[in-house]
Amino acid sequence: MLSFNVKKTDGAARRGELLTAHGSVQTPAFMPVGTAATVKAMMPESVASTGAEIILGNTYHLMLRPGAERIAKLGGLHSFMNWYRPILTDSGGFQVMSLSKLRKLTEEGVSFQSHVDGSKHMLTPERSIEIQYLLDSNITMAFDECMPYPSEKKDVQKSMERSMRWAKRSREAFRDRPGYGIFGIVQGGVFPDLRQKSCEALTQIGFDGYAIGGLAVGEGQEIMFQTIEATVCHLPEAYPRYLMGVGRPSDIVGAVARGVDMFDCVMPTRSGRTALAFTREGTVNLRNAMHQEDLAPLDKDCSCPACTNYSRAYLHHLFRTGEILGAMLLTWHNVQYYQDLMKGIRKAIEEKRYYDFANDFFESLKTMKRPL
Repeated sequence: MLSFNVKKTDGAARRGELLTAHGSVQTPAFMPVGTAATVKAMMPESVASTGAEIILGNTYHLMLRPGAERIAKLGGLHSFMNWYRPILTDSGGFQVMSLSKLRKLTEEGVSFQSHVDGSKHMLTPERSIEIQYLLDSNITMAFDECMPYPSEKKDVQKSMERSMRWAKRSREAFRDRPGYGIFGIVQGGVFPDLRQKSCEALTQIGFDGYAIGGLAVGEGQEIMFQTIEATVCHLPEAYPRYLMGVGRPSDIVGAVARGVDMFDCVMPTRSGRTALAFTREGTVNLRNAMHQEDLAPLDKDCSCPACTNYSRAYLHHLFRTGEILGAMLLTWHNVQYYQDLMKGIRKAIEEKRYYDFANDFFESLKTMKRPL
């Protein structure tokens, strides 16, 4: 079991704390993505230095390489990757649908060929939960199917109903123990009535937290916010809420205002490897020639090494010459930016000024050349 406590609220925004067997997580929280037992281009110590308290690993990738049984033999994912803080693992359902080859979906699960070497595998709710147990994940995710956008309502309903049956099997396969928990995943596309039915099915089963899946797949921010509102109102208040795969800073600020507690996305790390920086003045493309003689820091209000020790000119040089250090420094910066954003969000909720915080944030986007 996990322990979750909502300490303060400001409108629908919540300031909470999630307790696990590997420590606490202050919410709202952003989880850097460590898909294959590493946050790309960062050491675990560097990730922790940004203020991140929890990271995300992935069932699909780790079952293929190096294998869940091998990780268990080596002491579990925390020991394996030298991260002794909380870990949440995605169930692998999204990756099976988006990455694998020759997949076949049945009521039992999904059979597929690995995108790595073509080997054949079968991922069921029970096997997904078993893998996450072997990894020693603090937060296990139920196995589900994520539909693309747009999809016909009848197809979304069929998929959602299957995911709810898989959710029940996932919950039954999960082994309860102190400091560990399992989250159910709400599906239903952008259809409020299907979202409500999904919420009702999951709460009847009973989970330690509830994730909102199937968003940030191309529906646009306004529809995403509407769908969050149509979902959160049907979720129990005493449990954490996790918006999967989101996202942009503006997505996070808007979702917190609608009652979401947890987020993850590859955006800060992927952008860091491609020379795109998130700053308080908007996004910055460090490949742009305008930076080649700029001695100013990337973000004067940031405490990361990229901003305190190096100039924009040097970062520009690193990316133009293909040096690995560029990706390392900029990834560190982007993760720091996201953690600083979450820290500001938590403080604003504590001080009962989140409406002003969010309003100021969205107003600032209007003046940015490259909005966040």
